[in-house]
Amino acid sequence: MTLESILTTGRTEYSASVTSKKRLLEYIAAGIAADNPEFNADELFNELLARERLGSTGIGHGVAIPHCRSSRCTSITGMLLKLEQPIDFEAVDDAPVDLIFALIVPAEAHDEHLKVLGALATAFNDPDYRNSLRSSEDSATLFKRAIAS
Repeated sequence: MTLESILTTGRTEYSASVTSKKRLLEYIAAGIAADNPEFNADELFNELLARERLGSTGIGHGVAIPHCRSSRCTSITGMLLKLEQPIDFEAVDDAPVDLIFALIVPAEAHDEHLKVLGALATAFNDPDYRNSLRSSEDSATLFKRAIAS
């Protein structure tokens, strides 16, 4: 699995403006649904929210990886956001988040889901990778730096 296989330039956004965790999940659901007609934004939001209620997907260092399984999903789909301003995400280290990688996987893809989450966590635990993403000037640069890992 490469990030390039699950992420597109259209689902990569630098300087996204959201003010809360709930608004972020709505933003992600709307963005993914707009890019993929197989998804319904309201259903996707509810699936992301349900997963988040089980425990925060904020992994620390200003990073969150909201994710869920969806019966409408036919292939792993990602969305990368660098927020304009960090938001509270109830992360494990209580730090606000500004880097978000949303992940939607097919309902039956249990093993693949865990592998991708592990790969993302490893990448985002690297301070050089995080700093590279944060120092991007625009969405195109953010995408290029994200897939370069």
